[in-house]
Amino acid sequence: MELIGDTEDVQFMLTHGANFTPWVLEHGEYYRLFTCMFLHFGIEHLFSNMLVLIFLGDTLERSVGKIRYLLIYVIGGLGGNLLSMWYDMKTGDFAVSAGASGAVFAVIGALVFIIARNKGKLEDLTGKRLGLMAALTLFQGFSSAGIDNSAHVGGLITGVLLAILLYRKKKRVPIEQYDHDSMQ
Repeated sequence: MELIGDTEDVQFMLTHGANFTPWVLEHGEYYRLFTCMFLHFGIEHLFSNMLVLIFLGDTLERSVGKIRYLLIYVIGGLGGNLLSMWYDMKTGDFAVSAGASGAVFAVIGALVFIIARNKGKLEDLTGKRLGLMAALTLFQGFSSAGIDNSAHVGGLITGVLLAILLYRKKKRVPIEQYDHDSMQ
């Protein structure tokens, strides 16, 4: 998008699918709840979302598989955007929003549940490390202007709920159960 216009310009972003609650509700532009996940206000915004996915996305994908990962990402992002829309309606404070943060927080939420199910650790990721990362990210959002914190919280909650539904802990087979002769 940077190549065809200014992604920090609100009007440009609205033209290309950013979320704006009045347009979703009054004009039936429900697609914005989806398209806004793939738009970002500037390259730094995109970079910060992708950085979290680089560190956490592959861990979740290995734990749940490609299809379930995609479901958590997309439905989690939609969940974040729906909570954001509800909050906009409740407060009457309508802002244009875009970004993958709701989906990214869904990934974090899913990992919170999965790590808890795995006694506080998943691969090299511990509950403490993930908790610190989530807390710092939420703190940064709540202490900065122009951040859609309701999308973050909605994504986090949706991610936990989806992980409860979709995660299947891999069963470990004790080594004694393997027949050594049949493996050669």
